[in-house]
Amino acid sequence: MHRYQFALAALATALLPGAVAAQEGEASISDSESFQVIGTVPVLCSIGIPDNSGGVFDMGVLVDTTTGLLRTDLAAPDKILGGAFCTSRSTIAIDATPMLALNFAGTPPAGFASSVDYVAAATGWTVTPASFDTAASSNPAASQSRASAFTGNIAVGVSDFATSGGANLRPVADDEYLGEITVTLSASE
Repeated sequence: MHRYQFALAALATALLPGAVAAQEGEASISDSESFQVIGTVPVLCSIGIPDNSGGVFDMGVLVDTTTGLLRTDLAAPDKILGGAFCTSRSTIAIDATPMLALNFAGTPPAGFASSVDYVAAATGWTVTPASFDTAASSNPAASQSRASAFTGNIAVGVSDFATSGGANLRPVADDEYLGEITVTLSASE
């Protein structure tokens, strides 16, 4: 009978290694497995949402009604693009067209012009604002880059109005002078 009991004890010991370790005073054996949690964030850029002042710089009457010359005090509050973001390096670019007399056809008579130039600028995204002068033949400052992801507001403004062709020219009468500013935010490679 002792042999039978001894054989059962030996079999139980072989089947329960933890029990043997516990009997011998050793710590229990543990095992673990690690799992990685992965995902991706694509390169995204959003120009933001225009404030509720609208997307129009309404300059009103462009000329001094006494002299007929372009007003020197033309100004308008900046338009804010709120919540702009890029998840990587980015470039902001600005482009603008002169304000053209939409209903005037042909060449303006001597002493008159049918367009008004100005400077458009986008500030807040880069240290140096992106700016575009509609009178300039080249606009190297129109594109500015930043080296990291960013979120913030972009202020778009207009300034430095001038009659195309010279300050001594008078803008021709027209119910609507229209120019356009485009701000583009894009990821940089």
